[in-house]
Amino acid sequence: MDVVLLSRLQFAAATMFHFLFVPLTLGLAFLIAYMETKYVKTGDEMYLRMTKFWGKLFLINFALGIVTGITLEFQFGTNWSRYSEYVGDIFGSLLAIEATVAFFLESTLIGIWIFGWKKLSKKAHATVMWLIAIGGTLSAVWILIANSWMQHPVGYTIRNGRAELTDFMAVVTQKFAILEFFHTVSAGYILAGFFVMGISAYHLLKKQNIEFFTRSFKMALMFALVFSLFEGLTGDMHGTHIAEVQPEKLAAMESHWETQKNAPITLFAIPDEENEKNLIEIGKLPSLLSILSFHDPDAVVKGLKDFPKDERPPVFITSMAFKIMVGLGTLFIILTIWGFIRRNKLTESPKYLKIMLFSIPLPYIAIEAGWVLAEVGRQPWIVYKLLKTKDAASPIVTSQVATTLIGFILLYGFLGALGFYLIYKFAKMGPVEEK
Repeated sequence: MDVVLLSRLQFAAATMFHFLFVPLTLGLAFLIAYMETKYVKTGDEMYLRMTKFWGKLFLINFALGIVTGITLEFQFGTNWSRYSEYVGDIFGSLLAIEATVAFFLESTLIGIWIFGWKKLSKKAHATVMWLIAIGGTLSAVWILIANSWMQHPVGYTIRNGRAELTDFMAVVTQKFAILEFFHTVSAGYILAGFFVMGISAYHLLKKQNIEFFTRSFKMALMFALVFSLFEGLTGDMHGTHIAEVQPEKLAAMESHWETQKNAPITLFAIPDEENEKNLIEIGKLPSLLSILSFHDPDAVVKGLKDFPKDERPPVFITSMAFKIMVGLGTLFIILTIWGFIRRNKLTESPKYLKIMLFSIPLPYIAIEAGWVLAEVGRQPWIVYKLLKTKDAASPIVTSQVATTLIGFILLYGFLGALGFYLIYKFAKMGPVEEK
């Protein structure tokens, strides 16, 4: 393996592991804020117990997100110094805003929330949780703006061999960034909803704390239902924009080889990239790709054969990631609608509860598949049409990257096992009465 591939593997391992925790933090913060607000408004101690129980799981998850996220930004200097040198004027400013404003705000408020139960009024304490949720979302805003710029660079000029910022507002308000933000954050809200529903389902199946977990389930159900539907809408909008600005990615997503009008969607395909065709095609739906991409059945969709081979993304990985993401997204809509129908008969619906318990991992898989699609589908570019990945890596020796890659895997494996064990332990234990 060469330095570029090893650096990509290292960054992918760190990023995908880190992103096991970020989406849950985003969504769970809002659910906990709502629970605490209900306590403030009603005085019902049940909502206070809910706030503290789900808050404990939130804090474990948040701590792991911090630990695994810090190393990511350092890799831009250690493994991707040529990238940092080339686009640091733009990318660095966005990361700096995220770290110095959103992240530190969120982290400081977390401390106030943990230690402020007896020092702040009920309203002030609940307000802190809302600010934590907003701070987490602001952090996501800047990270996703930075990623969107890599996907669709705007507001820059090339000067002295570097990309330099010329229009900050163009960067932060571009359509790609707005769509990516809503699509990604909605996925985090869905994950939080399924996380709460899955744990609640476990306790309802065990006939434990029925009222506590029924309320938790219903609250998370409505949250997940709304954002599952919204995710479908943003996915459609994002897909049409990708068709416009990243046509290679669109063609790879659908294993679409030939440029044509009335382009069909193939529900399942195994591509043969060497011979530029699909070995297996199952379920062709005429004109649907043209409709979904351009909202016009007669629209021409460019095929992979019309792009240079060295500018095509890996078709199999991109296509499979897309199919997994879309398939699971559709399943989430079905499961939440089913839950809405059965919401008043949860204890009489053991089959549905078992499905929701075992569905906890599914949003994680969908989110990771979405990021694989976004990042692999952009290849061979690290900044689309501006800088290739092979030209962005640091001039370091292979053994250095191989050593740190192994170190990351071992360390993150340990942290992940510890973190998920603690979440499992406290989730299974259920709410504990405070003395």
